[in-house]
Amino acid sequence: MLGIATTMALAATGAFRSAAPAAWRAPGVQCSAPALRGHSVDVTADDMGQGMMGGGYGMRMMRLAAHPAVVPSGVTSLRVFNTGVLTHEVIVLPLPPGQGIGERPTGPDGKIDEAGSLGEASRSCGAGAGDGIASDAMAWTTLALQPGRYELVCNFPGHYMAGMYAELDVTSR
Repeated sequence: MLGIATTMALAATGAFRSAAPAAWRAPGVQCSAPALRGHSVDVTADDMGQGMMGGGYGMRMMRLAAHPAVVPSGVTSLRVFNTGVLTHEVIVLPLPPGQGIGERPTGPDGKIDEAGSLGEASRSCGAGAGDGIASDAMAWTTLALQPGRYELVCNFPGHYMAGMYAELDVTSR
């Protein structure tokens, strides 16, 4: 229910338009993204924090959701909104042929191998890599993506295993 309400609130603000306004702020988020280049993808990072216990996502206690989930190749900007109570990040990894999302092996530290990463959004209220996106904050990154399938992941210990992954498909122009 909360996910549907968040999606409706974002849609009402125009968050899912491909052309970003000069500065954009999601409801309840403490900072704004500047105007970003290329196609915009809004990614929501969510967890079963306070107020969600019992409602949750079943076996997937955390999640990433990307909208739109399909974009044309070229410059793409990810705007990541942390609507959960835990700190999160989003790393972009190519998906090998025949592999689905959520199928990467995790190590004893509860993390996946980030080799081949194309970039990340993990700086609260900023672009690129950092120490994580705080609750009610956002981060962003801009990448040049070739046609293919990509997996967006949160690689904080245990988060991937708890369901923090989403697919982003990039098509030929």
